[in-house]
Amino acid sequence: MNSWTNHLLTLILFTPALGALVLWFLPSRPKVQRWAALVASLVPFVLTVVLWVNFDFQRAGEFQFIERYPWYDAIGAAYHVGVDGLSLVMVLLTTFLVPLAILASFSIQERVKAYMMLFLFLETGMLGVFLALDLLLFFVFWEIGLVPMFFLIFQWGSAKGERTVWPGFTLQARVYAAMKFMVYTMAGSLGLLLALQMLGLVTGSFDYLQVLERWNSISGPVLPNIPLYIPVSLVKKVAFWAFVVAFALKVPVWPFHTWLPDAHTEAPTAGSMILAGVLLKLGAYGFLRFVLPLYPAESQFYAPVLAFLAAMAALLGALAAWGQWDFKRLVAYSSINHMGFVVLAVAAAAKAAGTEHAVQALNGAVLQMFNHGLTAAGMFFLVGVLYDRAHTRNLKDFGGLFGTVPFYGGVLMFTAMASLGLPGLNSFVSEFLIVRGTWPVLPVFTAISLVGLLFTGAYILKGLKHALFGPLVEKWANLPDMTLREVLVIGPLMALMLLLGIWPLTLLDVIHRSMVALVNLLAG
Repeated sequence: MNSWTNHLLTLILFTPALGALVLWFLPSRPKVQRWAALVASLVPFVLTVVLWVNFDFQRAGEFQFIERYPWYDAIGAAYHVGVDGLSLVMVLLTTFLVPLAILASFSIQERVKAYMMLFLFLETGMLGVFLALDLLLFFVFWEIGLVPMFFLIFQWGSAKGERTVWPGFTLQARVYAAMKFMVYTMAGSLGLLLALQMLGLVTGSFDYLQVLERWNSISGPVLPNIPLYIPVSLVKKVAFWAFVVAFALKVPVWPFHTWLPDAHTEAPTAGSMILAGVLLKLGAYGFLRFVLPLYPAESQFYAPVLAFLAAMAALLGALAAWGQWDFKRLVAYSSINHMGFVVLAVAAAAKAAGTEHAVQALNGAVLQMFNHGLTAAGMFFLVGVLYDRAHTRNLKDFGGLFGTVPFYGGVLMFTAMASLGLPGLNSFVSEFLIVRGTWPVLPVFTAISLVGLLFTGAYILKGLKHALFGPLVEKWANLPDMTLREVLVIGPLMALMLLLGIWPLTLLDVIHRSMVALVNLLAG
């Protein structure tokens, strides 16, 4: 490799933050700021393509492009980053979606510089989670992603609506949603931080690879370096649940999901695209990167509990989506439904560790994470396109739009069918793999989840029926169709939805090799 590619991950990680700092010094001209932010977000995507080309797919289960520099020697923390097949797919998803979200944000008129800077800082935070190989560095980036999204909802969220917090006290709906998002995430992060510190204390290192090697070899009635007689099994169970709750809140899994519909409904369109497209994947990534490898015995023992929560998310998320009339809230609940299948696959892999069923379930889970990122971002964007024109998201207000905006109608139908899991489009492949892997292991919970999949079709068709079909509502007779900029946002998403539906090996090859390594680790 060339010398500069030795630092490729650092370049990908910090280019967005550097772009945000450059934006600070640019003149207060919104057009210049928008294009500068777009360019700054495209650079990490180009570098990720370079990373993909130079990645050794035969060793997808191993970390590559590793960089390690001392950071805080007193506690053994370091700037340590690396990428394997799992994190490569997530980095690609992040760097692909952020430029599209920024392009979708060109309609933002207020405080454009601050908005774009927050988006770029958010990208650095998300990339850091996927690349960090030091536990403290992971937590730093985990928290960094919280702050920009809080302000994006708080400052640029919907200006309509109020929420009663308690009798006699109301807040703007966007303020309520931002605060709820902050409180839920911080609550989960507290246990996560304590568990990470405990791992570092017990193993004597915050290096993920060293922790992985030492943690599961610990045995005996007491833990080394701790002057208390604490059973190892108890400590591991407490730490396991600290990780699970933190990641379940982020996914989110029922019953930790209640922040999500509010945050999605009130966030700006591009904020919802990234929230659903990438931020929810941080929790699923945490299950795959930390929970399964560090707690294989606990994961196997509590797999039925995880499966129950996942099945409830898949079923109740779909039922809640079916009951919505706010189009954006409908799509928000659909994310709970779709991500429930990812956690179900994690539970099946934990229960059937070392088997081919575990590999199939995890292949489907990672592919579903990528696919849902595409379809959810596309659906939220299309809802935003409609809201920009009609200034309402109430499905009861629409009807017959297909005749007025036929191009938009066709795009919405294509994206909705991809989200539904129509054969030939991307979500079908990942959901099929998950069901194929989970059914022999957890048949009852898979059956419950499949009922949720049935209602997925119900809420998708409900949204399409009320928005596009039926008698035309006269006030929408002159509604303009999609602009070139909007087509440039949704076009790449649709292209990938079709490509991964027809030729899923584009991603499945690297995913499979990485998941085989993970399953072998669980079996060992």
